Amino acid sequence: MAVPPNIRDTLVDIRAYSDGRIYDAYKWLRANDPLGTVEAEGYDRFRVVTRHADVMEISRQNDLFTNGPQSILFTQAEIERNLQQSGGVTVKSLIQMDAPEHGIYRDMTAHWFRPANLKLLEDRVRELARRAVDRMAASGGRCDFVNEIALHYPLLVIMAILGLPEEDEPLMLQLTQGLFGAADPDDLVDGVPPPQERDRTALFTMMAYFNKLTEDRRANPTGDLASLIANAKVDGQPIDPLTTMGYYIIVATAGHDTTSSSTGGAMWALAENPAELAKLKADPKLIGPMIEEAIRWTSPVKHFMRTATQDTEVNGQAIAKGDWLMLCYASANRDEAMFADPDAFRIDRKPNRHVAFGNGGHLCLGQALARMEMKILFEELLPRLESVELDGDPKMSAATFVNGPIRLPIRYVMN
Repeated sequence: MAVPPNIRDTLVDIRAYSDGRIYDAYKWLRANDPLGTVEAEGYDRFRVVTRHADVMEISRQNDLFTNGPQSILFTQAEIERNLQQSGGVTVKSLIQMDAPEHGIYRDMTAHWFRPANLKLLEDRVRELARRAVDRMAASGGRCDFVNEIALHYPLLVIMAILGLPEEDEPLMLQLTQGLFGAADPDDLVDGVPPPQERDRTALFTMMAYFNKLTEDRRANPTGDLASLIANAKVDGQPIDPLTTMGYYIIVATAGHDTTSSSTGGAMWALAENPAELAKLKADPKLIGPMIEEAIRWTSPVKHFMRTATQDTEVNGQAIAKGDWLMLCYASANRDEAMFADPDAFRIDRKPNRHVAFGNGGHLCLGQALARMEMKILFEELLPRLESVELDGDPKMSAATFVNGPIRLPIRYVMN
């Protein structure tokens, strides 16, 4: 039996991810139909996975539940539009790959994102964090934290890792937002974003930028991540141009959007919960747990899709070969069976077994970097931040895949 029309419509309505109605739909599904079947107009039928235990079980079984052929929920019309806007060019990244290909390409850069290697970057990241905090202090006690701080700091970190010149930041921000920037709910027409012709321009501009970078790093390799990607080989041969491009894009965009969203989510929650901020300032050792709670509470990646490769069962329910499953990480991270008072923001939540970074073979490659970036930023900010409160209405983006704060006006006192 299909899930009720009101729940079905909420799941595919990008506005529900902006105004918070999606969490009510998740709650109903967890209680009543945690592996429900969704039949929505324009979409292939899919199963919606909302409980923490079920998301974990499916994520662990990468051979049984694969990423291919479609790892993100799109209508057939959106798939056709994306292909048309890209001129038929399909850029392949880690999120579209399955074993054994996924392991081969993931291992190429895995050591780069291990904590021991990231430790070598800490001084540079801390310098960028201090600059962000200084910029906030110079804003006169008021700013839009997302657009003035949270969007820029993680992007500069990613650019430093790739070895890109800092003066290219405006271009990289324009390109990443042009390709993957989620819709502003105020721009929707009948619940649909306006056509974004900029997408195609952004894709080809980004491809030209990184193709030039690849040529340079092959001729003049340095110690940055771009040099590693440009000179990587599989079976003794350089990786093909579109897969190389996919690697650059996943690093530049996934490492940016998700971290900026969690950083904005952390500040939003602290502005709304002064007692939690006071607790944090009184005990800076809670910065690490606060970061985990901000990532859980925001859950920027709302879903990935998986396809069953054979008949099986999950939690006693039959799953048929070919079933398309929507793993709802934001729902799993509010599951009452795993988290006490799951809608509350508690900086000392323990344990905090969130799945915001996924699980299994596709566990987020950059999770240690994201944690380090956020930890360093708040280590620099908290000693100087005396108080913070909302200074207007914050706003979440409208998107079913990756969403987070896109406006966060705050008023604060800093020393």
